[in-house]
Amino acid sequence: MHRLPGVLVEIIGGQMPATPRPDIAHTRVLKKLTRAFEAAGLDEDGTEVHRSIGVWLPDDPEDYAIPDLSIVEADVDDHLVENNCYDPVVFRLVLEVTSSNWPADLRTKVIAYAQARVPVYVVVDRKHQRLHVLTDPAEGTYANHRIHAPGELVTLPDTLGAKVTLDVAEILKAGQPKAD
Repeated sequence: MHRLPGVLVEIIGGQMPATPRPDIAHTRVLKKLTRAFEAAGLDEDGTEVHRSIGVWLPDDPEDYAIPDLSIVEADVDDHLVENNCYDPVVFRLVLEVTSSNWPADLRTKVIAYAQARVPVYVVVDRKHQRLHVLTDPAEGTYANHRIHAPGELVTLPDTLGAKVTLDVAEILKAGQPKAD
């Protein structure tokens, strides 16, 4: 990830494409996941659920990433670094829903979030119809990377602070355009 004045871009294959605007199916996934996290109590007391807030990355003084959805500590306001980006220490989970730039979510951002030591990284992979759950960041990668297919129920790690179980088929279905 690299920042140009006011714009986040990702370098992929030597090119710097702009982050694509989400389609309606992308936002449906985020709505469904937000409801699940809120129902589990993760938007109360000690944690908050947010969309599109910046994570300050440790590898370069001007690098940051903006995940689609995050679960953060309730004292997030005390951890503002700059440019509306927050210290990664307050992030319990970051989540991406893939778009046309899916390789960045499955490669580039894995490294970035692991280097920032974000405990849980979830990727809703709409292209390959899978849900990735990455945990235990160490040495610029995640020690655990589980891939889940439709038909599975996935319980996210207890480190979130509440029990959250996701139906992979239901999440992936929300990420597909509605048929006519």
